[in-house]
Amino acid sequence: MDWLMGKSKTKPNGKKPPAEEKKQYLEPEFTKIRVVDFDLKELVVLPREIDLNEWLASNTTTFFNLINLQYSTISEFCTGDTCQAMTACNTIYYWYDEKGKKTKCTAPQYVDFVMSLCQKLVTDEEIFPTKYGKEFPNSFESLVKKICRYLFHVLAHLYWAHFKETVALDLQGHLNTLYAHFIVFVREFNLVDPKETCIMDDLSEILCTPAPPPAPTPAPSTPASAPSPSSQNHVTER
Repeated sequence: MDWLMGKSKTKPNGKKPPAEEKKQYLEPEFTKIRVVDFDLKELVVLPREIDLNEWLASNTTTFFNLINLQYSTISEFCTGDTCQAMTACNTIYYWYDEKGKKTKCTAPQYVDFVMSLCQKLVTDEEIFPTKYGKEFPNSFESLVKKICRYLFHVLAHLYWAHFKETVALDLQGHLNTLYAHFIVFVREFNLVDPKETCIMDDLSEILCTPAPPPAPTPAPSTPASAPSPSSQNHVTER
């Protein structure tokens, strides 16, 4: 079954939002951990003589595979009992079927819908052509935006609901680098509405800033030696 774009719902206006939980993933001891320490923008800028759609297709497919792999590392902790809804911050993501029916599903169900749809799209030769001379469809950019929006939902859920498990597996550096790379990419090509990603702006602003270079190690100090008698000035009595 084909699925339409999911939508999000925040707490209704007029009601006091619950106290915001402490965001462990914002603590400096974790945000400083990256796999790379250079400016990720260098990786996403469209190279000369490369077709834009080819570049979008290549990167979108790569992000789908990497985010799917990252989620698989904690999938055993993301169950219908632990994650009864697809949440991130104070947002609940709903799924809409092909008839427009809204479905509140568990997080693992939602992620399965996302990955199944993305897999179907990126392997469709009519949408993501791999043969030389094959044209991209007119709907290509809108489909890339759909995929990226869904993938953002998965990344946001990983941080919100499964960062503790990610740290326990010592994979926070990989998650941080993947998230930053993805955000820099979608910003470069305007693939996800900022209103969609604003729930994670606090993290984005930290991780998308190139990590400062490590402070130079000070050279070991050597104790000053006493001046030799021959180098001292002498007063001669006359």
